[in-house]
Amino acid sequence: MSDNKPIVIVTRRLPENTEARMKELFDTRLNDNDTPMSEAALVAAVQEADVLVPTVTDHISARIIGEAGDRLKLIANYGNGIDNIDLPAARERGITVTNTPGVLTEDTADMNMALILAVPRRLHEGAQLIRSGAWQGWSPTLLPGSRIWGKRLGIIGMGRIGTALARRARGFGLKIHYHNRRPAHPDVVEELDATYWESLDQMLARVDIVSVNCPRTPASYHLLSRRRLALLQPHAYIVNTSRGEVIDERALGDMIEAGQLAGAGLDVFEHEPAVDPRLMAADNVLLLPHLSSATIEGRREMGEKVVINIRTFVDGHTPPDRVLETMF
Repeated sequence: MSDNKPIVIVTRRLPENTEARMKELFDTRLNDNDTPMSEAALVAAVQEADVLVPTVTDHISARIIGEAGDRLKLIANYGNGIDNIDLPAARERGITVTNTPGVLTEDTADMNMALILAVPRRLHEGAQLIRSGAWQGWSPTLLPGSRIWGKRLGIIGMGRIGTALARRARGFGLKIHYHNRRPAHPDVVEELDATYWESLDQMLARVDIVSVNCPRTPASYHLLSRRRLALLQPHAYIVNTSRGEVIDERALGDMIEAGQLAGAGLDVFEHEPAVDPRLMAADNVLLLPHLSSATIEGRREMGEKVVINIRTFVDGHTPPDRVLETMF
């Protein structure tokens, strides 16, 4: 690390206050046009930087890390997820990786709950009807949706976000079911009156709404495969605010097109920013452009964590949000 201010290269535009603070503390190079950097640009960045600040849209592969110069010692990810970084390659090169955990839990759970409310009650279709100018006034048969009170919500991944969602869902009268690697803490189970399913297959066949809240890992890729999606009942809905790759999007498109599911609310997609055309065309699918964590407060807190992680590391200490080796 240079005795001067460390060179910090940021791959996307961040909140104005975060960028101002970073420019004050570090020799910061910003991506002013805010377009995703190409692989060549990322290689050039890791060859020059002491610290790289990527986001979820940047795939920091083993090849890119392998091209890094000797200066690069920290990848301070602007985001909670770390599936965009090849962690074993970083460890092999002695590069520390940090993230921004904990600040997005409530924001993501809010959006998750919003989708659970919006899709069964057909809010998207209602808004489109008004904007189209075709609405002729109230009618007893106009866009009848499904009641969520008393329905079974199946949460896949009962971590921080899944638990925060469950607390919200309980307030709307949903019955909580969940699948996780292990049962939740007994206090949480008692608070939420939650039913644990060791078998994901068995849970999927018995719930009315499925919410994807597990992280993207090699084990969760297409966790909701074509076979598993077929276990859902035709009246079921599926909501995803986690990672698009957890669902086989092509299979989901086939089922929506065939009327084998009641609907879906998706904030993430398998091949972002591309979306399956069948999902785009379906009236019973609400699509959002990866907005779950998009609050002013959350973005600022993410930036604060990035700055603290960099400052702590530059000062010779272990950054508070260092990704532990056990996670590699």
